[in-house]
Amino acid sequence: MKRISIIMSVFALMLGYVNQINAQGEAAVPFLLLAPDSRHAGLGESGTGLADNSSAIFWNPAGIAFQTGSEVGITHANWLPQFNLDLSYDYVTYRQYIDDIDGSVTASLTYMNYGEFQRTGSNSPDVIGTFNSFDIGATIGYATKLADDWGVGVNFRFIYSNLSDQPTENEVGSGVASTVSFDVGTMWRPQDFLDGNFSVGLNVSNIGPKISYIDQDQADPLPTNARVGFAYRVFQDDYNSFTVLGDVSKLLVNKKTGVLSGVEADSNDVAIPVSNDFIKSIEFSGGAEYWYGRPEDFMFAVRAGYFYEDPDFGARNFMTFGAGIKYDLYGFDFSYISTVGSNSENHPLDGTLRFSLVIGWDTVPQTKPGLPRGI
Repeated sequence: MKRISIIMSVFALMLGYVNQINAQGEAAVPFLLLAPDSRHAGLGESGTGLADNSSAIFWNPAGIAFQTGSEVGITHANWLPQFNLDLSYDYVTYRQYIDDIDGSVTASLTYMNYGEFQRTGSNSPDVIGTFNSFDIGATIGYATKLADDWGVGVNFRFIYSNLSDQPTENEVGSGVASTVSFDVGTMWRPQDFLDGNFSVGLNVSNIGPKISYIDQDQADPLPTNARVGFAYRVFQDDYNSFTVLGDVSKLLVNKKTGVLSGVEADSNDVAIPVSNDFIKSIEFSGGAEYWYGRPEDFMFAVRAGYFYEDPDFGARNFMTFGAGIKYDLYGFDFSYISTVGSNSENHPLDGTLRFSLVIGWDTVPQTKPGLPRGI
């Protein structure tokens, strides 16, 4: 277990914490917070109010309620390319609309590979073995409409974290842990507001018990996260559409107190708000997407976005770019991260590329409130 500290450092770097490790670093299994698909990654890592493809399982499961037919999505990314650590991220999704249940069932599998590590003794630098570290999240869900303009969705997730394959010498615990979590989301797409081109969503994800690698006294909370977002289709004609969207998100669990992040507990364990830290810990993201083409023919998209995090809570600050094509059943997207600011040089996230393949069939193009892909 000597190498666990190294892996935890990688966890922090994974989310861009090069100066301070406090906000997301306070929770375990942070791979659950990574933007999984190329399309929304190119939109500044926002999507709670859009969520109009199978990756809505992550962004807002309620978005699935407004989708028909079936879809498979596959994403791959080499993570932290600046460090040459052979880290990789893979994400697979599936959704299926079923008339008999008046809704869609969903599934996803997330795999974060941290590569091979060397095990050493507590009192010696000699290598005594090697092991592979990885995290897995397996999710199933259901989404349906409660009304024509109101959808809800829920997910249930099994989490398996393999940081080390066996304890080292006198250390307790195996470095392997598992737990479960669930997500709940809702989306409102009013048809009588802004000509039906506006939607707003709320998603609270990774709600569940703490995860323990050693014992319950040293258990870590899951990265319970709340996201609120909107999407607005500015215009659309037979060949063109332009959509803007934005998100705000907040990590809810604080490792030290076990209550809402940004609050402190008094002697009676009553949460007392600390407004300054609470506001600083909120993340902001947004983006814009332009599509050219017709849903029944070839379509091409360009995207750009921006992500901001306060310097005292991680200092992630980057621009995103992306593009996509769609032809018949198939869509292909990619995204790119370009970090900005004083710490942009050699930033671990700089140059991160994601690639996604989307295959959808038996879908019915929706005209309101704006699914520019037509799927």
